[in-house]
This record gives sequence, C-alpha cells and structure tokens, in this order.
Amino acid sequence: MGKPILWAVWDYIRRSDSIFWGLTILASVCGILLIASLQRSGSTNFLLTQSAAVILGYAAAVFLSLIDYHYWNRIWWGVGGLALLLTGAVFFVGIQIAGTDDVGWIRLPGGLTFQPSELTKICFILTFSHHLALLQERERLRRFSGVLTLILHAMIPVGLIHFQGDDGAALIFALLAVIMSFAAGVPLRYFIILLTLILTAIPLAWFRIFNNDQKNRLLVLFTSDDSMLRTYGWQQYQGKLSIASGGLFGKGYYNGPRVAENVVPYQENDFIFTVAGEEWGFLGCAAVLVLLALLLLKILRMAARAADSFGRSIVIGFFALVGTQVLINIGMVLG
Repeated sequence: MGKPILWAVWDYIRRSDSIFWGLTILASVCGILLIASLQRSGSTNFLLTQSAAVILGYAAAVFLSLIDYHYWNRIWWGVGGLALLLTGAVFFVGIQIAGTDDVGWIRLPGGLTFQPSELTKICFILTFSHHLALLQERERLRRFSGVLTLILHAMIPVGLIHFQGDDGAALIFALLAVIMSFAAGVPLRYFIILLTLILTAIPLAWFRIFNNDQKNRLLVLFTSDDSMLRTYGWQQYQGKLSIASGGLFGKGYYNGPRVAENVVPYQENDFIFTVAGEEWGFLGCAAVLVLLALLLLKILRMAARAADSFGRSIVIGFFALVGTQVLINIGMVLG
C-alpha cells in the first residue's frame, strides 16, 4: 500500500513544473515569515490562519491539477452559478470585520470568516475564459456585439462587489477582464474607447458620486497637511515611515520596533509589505519583488505554451490576478 502511494507522489513531482512550484513555495514562505514577525504585537491568530490557508491552498492546487482543465469549460454554468450564489449570499448574511470598509465577509463556525469575493475571482477567470474561447470559436471576438457581451459579463461581479462596498476588489475584477480580453485578441480600438469613456467620466464621478471621505482619501496623496494625514492617510503615512526606517539592510528579522509596537494599523493585511521594509530593508524588499516578478514571468511562459485558447486565457487570468494585486497593494503602501 505504501509503495504505490510513494510512487504516485514521486510521479506527480516528476511531471510537475518544479521551477513554478519552487517560486510559489518561496513566495508563501516569505508571507508566513512576515506574518510570524507580527506575533510580537500579540497577533498569533494571523499566523495560524495564514499557515492553514497556505496548507489548504496547496492541497486544493494539487487536487485541481489532477483534473483536466477542459472539464471547467464544460461546467462553466455551474462555476458561474457558484460565484453568483456566494456573492449574492453576502447581501443577506454578510458582515464587516475590523480593518475593512465593506460588508463582504461571511461568518463560519469556530469563529472563522470567509470572503466570497476571493473565490469568486477564480470562478470569474474560468467563466470569462470560457466566454473568450467561445467568441473566438464563433469568430465574434473582434466584433462589437461580442465585445459587448464581454463587458456585460464583467459588469456582473464588478457591480455586485461594488454594492458590497469593496471597490478595491471590484477594480481587480475589471482589470482581470481588460487584461484577459487584450491577451485573447480583442482589438485595441475598443480599449481606446473604454479609456476615453473612463477619462470623461472622472469629473462626473468626482462631483456626483464620490463622497467627501472618498475625495479626501485621494487628496491626501498630494498633501503634507498634518490634519489630513492623521485623519485620512495615517496608515499610509506610518507605512512609509516603517519602510524608510529599514534603510538598506533592515532592522533584522524579528527586530523591527515599529512592528512590535503595531504602529501601522492592520499591517497583517494589505500593509504586510511594511514589515518587509522595516525588518528586511531595501535589499529584502527588492528580493521579494524579484521573486514575484520571476513568478509572473514563469506564469506568462506557461501561457505561451498553452495548448488552446481556453487554457491560455486561464493562465493569463491568474497572471493578471497575481500581478494586479501585487501592484495595487505595494502601490497603496508607497502612496
């Protein structure tokens, strides 16, 4: 019994992309190390949660890798239905957790919480990839009618997530749709039209849609006014101070005083990069960015070698998912 299992494991490792797995595991280890450093501020639960999430994530990745990806093309309707069910459930049983502005979480037994929009991102990549492949097969990808259906497809999760109050996640969905569509071969003219419409709508959104808090959160990026920073940009301000305090080599792992004192609010979430900046310094941050860049390049290479348009769109979708979240999170920290 033991030998067949060991042989199956070895055969799986032999057939897998060792470079991709190695880069992914290194990125996960970096995340766990940074979360572990927060234990000094009394945040032990975050380490347990992150470790459990990594283990479950790798288990799910191995399981899904054993399934022919064309299977998801056949049951796209079930994947889409699951995404709608999860996202819609938030409007009835959703809660807001500390450190967030949106009602986008569901409480689970044992004091755990679950954010459906994260799983919905994966579902969206699968259904949108099916949609793109279908339009390519019917030679409608370059037609306005086909592009219009893609826009309507993308507007469903963008709209639902927006009304939950999580505009950051809604932006991720929009960027996924744009990047995947461009990579699939949607003509450039449609993106130029879209960009023109967005630029035209900015003044309208500023005066008619944005409230004062939203305006001030944008204006604080361009001001040094102390009262504004303390009210609307305190987290970003303290985050930049933490990164700057690390200098070239950092304070040393587990030695960051600002990390220990939990100076940056909610640094275990979107501001985890501030821990790397303070304790690992510029060189450590650069190493993390190089690691993520290598991972993204590896994903692009996998997309180039995909056997068909559906598989290529899936890989491009995950490239966009990782890349946009890295850029947005680090950009938010650096202001």
